Amino acid sequence: MRIDVHNHAMPEPALDLLRREPVYGVTIQGDRISGGAHVPYTLVRSFYDPAAKLAELEAGGLEAAVVSVAPPLFYYEVDPEAGEAMCAAVNAGLRDFCAHSPDRLRWMAHVPLRRPRRAAEVLEEQRRAGCVGVEVASNVAGQRLDDPALEPFWAAAERLRLPVMIHPAYNPAHPALGDWYLQNVIGNQLETTVAIERLICAGLLDRHPQLVLVLVHAGGYFPYQAGRLRHARAVRPELAEAPADPWAYLGRLVFDTITHDRLALSYLVSRVGAENVVVGTDLPFDMASPRPWAELCAALDPETARRVAEENPARLYGFEPVPPLGAAGAEAEGGR
Repeated sequence: MRIDVHNHAMPEPALDLLRREPVYGVTIQGDRISGGAHVPYTLVRSFYDPAAKLAELEAGGLEAAVVSVAPPLFYYEVDPEAGEAMCAAVNAGLRDFCAHSPDRLRWMAHVPLRRPRRAAEVLEEQRRAGCVGVEVASNVAGQRLDDPALEPFWAAAERLRLPVMIHPAYNPAHPALGDWYLQNVIGNQLETTVAIERLICAGLLDRHPQLVLVLVHAGGYFPYQAGRLRHARAVRPELAEAPADPWAYLGRLVFDTITHDRLALSYLVSRVGAENVVVGTDLPFDMASPRPWAELCAALDPETARRVAEENPARLYGFEPVPPLGAAGAEAEGGR
């Protein structure tokens, strides 16, 4: 099966909570959501209907997904009790959402990172309930992921062998990014780059050697500028205690395919290795890749495309093995 690992949902219990509780600052009128930390957007059916989700995947040439909560529902900034209530609604909702088609849908937990010890407990609970990973924002409403206070969460993720997908959110305001949707177009990739380079510099991956991180939007600018961090480590005293080579963590850093550019995707795979790349779409948001399988086949040879779409996500998220698709079959599928 071709599996999308960056695919968002807003399950019914979470939507009910948004409608019922003013603390979240959101208004839902028909199929429009406004307020909160996101620009207004359309509540398309595939956010909350698993049958619509599967149809959406099929339309893009994919067959399965690991769904995670849409970033507007992180809610780290609200009262911690309200934040944990949203986590509970999301987790119960995603579990039921995926029960519709358990052979094709898996889910990532949502945890209350404002309370790191409680986040670790929730992660353990959700692992027992069947989650296959966890999604977190690139910062906790201003608190950086390398903050030592978050160690209980990181230790739990490592112990439970759950990949942590880092999604940009709570991007700091930048005076040049307020126009033309650049806070998303540029800011999201910058925020991911800041998050992963800080985690490397802080030694998180050395302290937790079994931890796997999934970096969305093709890893932001990291795959193209990690060499600059490596060089700075060699010449700047500020980095004297940082790891010598950020590239040493390949194999524990996984990158999705969202580049919106064939040559950039080809470079990504050549630089980080095909074994470290998985399909991501960002569906059902409008910034999603519109034809993910066709785009993958345009950038990569058929066998590499199959590996990125099938083998890598199946291994990372525990899907049952599937028979390999021959190169000719993959090429034919990509041409549809």
